[in-house]
Amino acid sequence: VQLQASGGGVVQAGGSLSLSCAASGSINNIGGMGWYRQAPGQQRELVAVIGTAGSTYYKDFVKGRFTISRDNAKNTMSLQMNSLKPEDTAVYYCNAPTALGPGGRYYAGPYWGQGTQVTVSS
Repeated sequence: VQLQASGGGVVQAGGSLSLSCAASGSINNIGGMGWYRQAPGQQRELVAVIGTAGSTYYKDFVKGRFTISRDNAKNTMSLQMNSLKPEDTAVYYCNAPTALGPGGRYYAGPYWGQGTQVTVSS
């Protein structure tokens, strides 16, 4: 399956952006899907995960501000980002399947979107 992320842009602190990830095929059986981000000079980090049935997991630094969702009928996943901060500036990637592994850690699957740039100005 191929993933394509879109929706990034430039926004002022406190603003909102909505990212979308479109899959080339059905996501009904792909398992969990996730959003990762990578800031300049930093390692790629997990942001949020959504299971097939809609269960969600958020990293603490986005809890209460970001909302992950998926539409299995449309083969899409989204990330609504509110109250954006300059430290949210990064390239955002969608991933599948994002799975919970040993030790309660999430592991990225082999499918990645191409990344979309989010820039939050102060």
